Amino acid sequence: MSQLFFGFEGLYKINAIPTLSLSLGLLGIIGIILTLGRRLDSAMKLERFGIPIALLIGAIGFVIGPYGPFSLLPERVLNIWMKLPTPLLTLVFATLMLGRPIPRVSGLWQPVASQALLGLLLGFGQYVVGGIIVLSFLLPYLGVDPLMGCIIEVGFEGGHGAAAIMGESFKKLGFPEGLDLGFAMATVGLLASTLLGSGLVVIGRSFGWLVPVEQEMKNDLDEFDLEFNPIEQIKSLLYNFALAGLAVLVGIFLLYCLRLSSIYLGDISQQVILAFPVFPLALMGSFFIRFALEKTGNTNLVSSLFQREIGILSTDLLIITAMAGLNLPLLINYWVPISILALGGLIWNLVGMLVFSRLFFKEEWFERAIAEFGNATGVAASGLLLLRLADPRNSTNTLPVFSIKQLFLQPLLSGGLITVIAPLFISNFGLKGWTEFCGLISLSLCAIALSLQSKYKKASA
Repeated sequence: MSQLFFGFEGLYKINAIPTLSLSLGLLGIIGIILTLGRRLDSAMKLERFGIPIALLIGAIGFVIGPYGPFSLLPERVLNIWMKLPTPLLTLVFATLMLGRPIPRVSGLWQPVASQALLGLLLGFGQYVVGGIIVLSFLLPYLGVDPLMGCIIEVGFEGGHGAAAIMGESFKKLGFPEGLDLGFAMATVGLLASTLLGSGLVVIGRSFGWLVPVEQEMKNDLDEFDLEFNPIEQIKSLLYNFALAGLAVLVGIFLLYCLRLSSIYLGDISQQVILAFPVFPLALMGSFFIRFALEKTGNTNLVSSLFQREIGILSTDLLIITAMAGLNLPLLINYWVPISILALGGLIWNLVGMLVFSRLFFKEEWFERAIAEFGNATGVAASGLLLLRLADPRNSTNTLPVFSIKQLFLQPLLSGGLITVIAPLFISNFGLKGWTEFCGLISLSLCAIALSLQSKYKKASA
């Protein structure tokens, strides 16, 4: 049926421009539908229950995609869409720090340190859980590739964008199925983080785990955002796109400098740097641009509303393009290992949130834990969504603590340095060695966190 789609397949052989035009045109229409649709009552109610509208549209895209039951979308359209998660994720991180004032570090050092320790523990623990499951069951009984020990962290922590980036690394290491399995795990993680996470917020509210909120709602939109002046709004939107693009350019420049320095390093270091993605550095670029705007007094050029909308829309389109291209036959073949790994990862993240967070955090433990659960299960955007559900009025310090923590952890996990190193380490030294290494790191992180809490209690006593 895809060959009948506007006679597109035959036209492609003559000229490739219609492929690009149709692919981006459809994506643009979907973006407009998403932007307008999120403001409908039904969509807002679904979001309130933790079901993003992007998941529903992504499911429709999967049904009409090349591997779905109704193959309406041409495969060549999906081939272009599958190249978009990386730039879309980069744009998400380019907006992350631009729309908010840079938090003051003074007085936040201890909370940021404990937040970072929990984030690291969840990330390294996912490698431990994945390694144990693969070594003890999946490898001897199902004969899976040892690199499947990385799939939980890639899909849960990194999401669809990291899965797209790491798919190329998996392919080079002889594990081409890693791309689709990463997408599948990312979809499971996103569903679990929204549905399970919103359920945890309801439970936390009923048990009194949440910090009581003030009655007066804080409006995060300034007067300019509330004015309806089409010309000024368009100018502001263009300014905000330009600033986000500038943050991406800073990230690209930093990546270029890294790769330039790799010629003086060894082979393994070169492999790591060459596989390192740009989006963690786009977050650094976002921070640098915001810092420059604050120092020069030009923060009026940034609209928190537009930056948030750009980030949300990019995340939604990322989810849709990734879900539309899910390889159903491959997923059916791998449904057992994917299900077991996903269950193990979810159990670990729940233990981290409900048990370890109480040991790591002295105050506001639930708000900080739910943000970390969302981040470790369905990437940073899910963490912010769950935090908004748990703390809608920003009554706690969790948002600035979480933002500062991202600056340090994003270049490591969620598609950063550790995510890139893991498959290379497993290919060169084996899954058992990597699992043991991550286990030692996890134990060390627990010891450091407990020591930090002990010192904090003595200082405050």
